[in-house]
Amino acid sequence: MPVTHQRLMSRNRMLRFLEELENASGITVSLCFPPGVTEIEIEELIDRASGLPEMPSDLVNLIRTSKTGAAIFCGKQNRCMVIPPFPIVEKQIFDGYHPTCLSSLLQHDLLIALVLVRLGDYAIGVFRGEEFLTGKVGTGLVHSRHRKGGSSQRRFERHREKQMESFFIRVCGHVRAQLEPYALHLDYIFYGGERNTLLNFRKQCRFLEQFDSQTMENVLNVRRPRQADLKESIAQVWSSQLIEWKSG
Repeated sequence: MPVTHQRLMSRNRMLRFLEELENASGITVSLCFPPGVTEIEIEELIDRASGLPEMPSDLVNLIRTSKTGAAIFCGKQNRCMVIPPFPIVEKQIFDGYHPTCLSSLLQHDLLIALVLVRLGDYAIGVFRGEEFLTGKVGTGLVHSRHRKGGSSQRRFERHREKQMESFFIRVCGHVRAQLEPYALHLDYIFYGGERNTLLNFRKQCRFLEQFDSQTMENVLNVRRPRQADLKESIAQVWSSQLIEWKSG
């Protein structure tokens, strides 16, 4: 029965891991899967790999559902799969150890924007790799939900909706000011905060529509956007998921 171990690894730690894997040698095959591959395509590529050890069955589904694809490195002793932070470009198979499809993503200092929003708090940042270039952090008044019933609740909800609209308009203006100078060169944009708040904010902030093709779907977990959260979030953005297994 295959045994799996999973962990998140930072950008630098993953690059060191790839170097260690190369030095350990023994890798007999390397596979690269872009996002969107079908189960049939995955199984066909696996079948083409000579000497590929047994893979846990749930890993095939993990490859199929990954929004960024996966890289697999297999040998008699070292067997692992990496879910990268950014999409792998093409489907490939190599004899021996060949980490280029993964290492090229991690070594390139991509231009990344973070937009973190919760009601009453926001943090915006632009990064080259993990280096902070520019940003804006702030707050705004949005009252919590009113728990009483009747006409007073309806008046309060209308007032709260106006507060939300005013807050979103102001945050959208800051987003435009921070992102517009980099708009033509932005590689990816990540959102963080509360999902419904982000959905409503993006509907109102039409400026962000131009980045739909660069938007990553995973929402970053941010409790209250602050300057420190930008640093923590960019580290989260660059993290890869490592899965190791062996036959037991």
